[in-house]
Amino acid sequence: MNSRKIKTWAWVHKWSSLVCTVFMLLLCITGLPLIFHHEIGHLLGTEVESPKMPANTPRVSLDRVLETARAKHPDRVVQFVSQPEDDDGLWFVTLTPTPAPTDDFKSVAVDARTGAVLAQPKLDEGFMYVMFKLHVDLFAGLAGKLFLGFMGLLLLVAIVSGVVLYAPFMRKLDFGTVRREKRPRLKWLDLHNLLGIVTLVWLFVVGSTGMINTWADLVIKYWQYDQLSALLAPYKNEPTVPVAQRASVQRSMEAALQQTPDMKLSFVAFPGTAFSSPHHTTFFMRGNEPFTSKLLQPVLVDAKTAQVTAAPKMPWYLTALLVSQPLHFGDYAGMPMQIIWALLDIATIIVLGSGLYLWLKRGNTVPAPAAPVPAGPGHRPQHGGQQPDPAPAMKVQA
Repeated sequence: MNSRKIKTWAWVHKWSSLVCTVFMLLLCITGLPLIFHHEIGHLLGTEVESPKMPANTPRVSLDRVLETARAKHPDRVVQFVSQPEDDDGLWFVTLTPTPAPTDDFKSVAVDARTGAVLAQPKLDEGFMYVMFKLHVDLFAGLAGKLFLGFMGLLLLVAIVSGVVLYAPFMRKLDFGTVRREKRPRLKWLDLHNLLGIVTLVWLFVVGSTGMINTWADLVIKYWQYDQLSALLAPYKNEPTVPVAQRASVQRSMEAALQQTPDMKLSFVAFPGTAFSSPHHTTFFMRGNEPFTSKLLQPVLVDAKTAQVTAAPKMPWYLTALLVSQPLHFGDYAGMPMQIIWALLDIATIIVLGSGLYLWLKRGNTVPAPAAPVPAGPGHRPQHGGQQPDPAPAMKVQA
């Protein structure tokens, strides 16, 4: 590249990096404990587990589970019911003042074998809740998510521009060279570029999936408008089914399981909630394999008759969202992948911190090395980026 192009790319890299650095550092730091949220939950004693019982212990009816949960909060309605992927002996029931989306929810954990209440976890307080909210939306709702999504876009620009600048900068140096001179700025410049290029693919994957996650609310609304509205055309003039007139949820679940015999239940969305319609109880089924377990298949069951009315395939944009959520947190291959994600996260903190250091020390000129590099990026702060947040939007916080 000629000098003019190098200067242009250096300008793009510098300012795209500087604008998003503070927020990316925040997301990197808050994302680290979220990678191990299950393990930290066990350590803090906030993770609910079902008591050990024989595998063939019969399950109580889901209707009874709901009655037990409602008895704890009779002034609320059930929005969602879910089961952990690794514990089918447990139901989480989410109750809210109305079916509309809200942050005012209560969670009741019910034993699937005995119907007894095991706990009423408070998911809106504590260390992990603060980390989660900072990482997802900065406690600012949809506006916070979209803002972090824009920061993620700047991160991707910084990554691409950093790659463009890497080749001319390293033309005269062997790969992995970290020059150790009296002035520390040159060493941090080399370390910044080395870690940035080594973590390149991971940064891009985590950055892009995090940006996609910030669009989750909008993607779901579009799905409702694009596909769900067509399925609800026959119900256009019918009123919402009152709770007293709804069919057995257990019978509705059995109909959904019969419709998808090779899948397991992930969660249930009740009529009028964000993931269902006013006339259906929607059962979201998942596959049995590590990859397909992250993909959901909705089954719409008439809330009044307990008959399956539709089982639409997820469109590509929802599939992309569902795949991006666990990939963002390394939630595909258990502890080994979590450890790799954590190490790469720490490396990214160093990339971010060194980039910020280089910017703050920009006034300290560094003598040219014995093997000269192009004048443009060699003396400019090479600033990398970090992952934006996730938002497990399709995951029900039950």
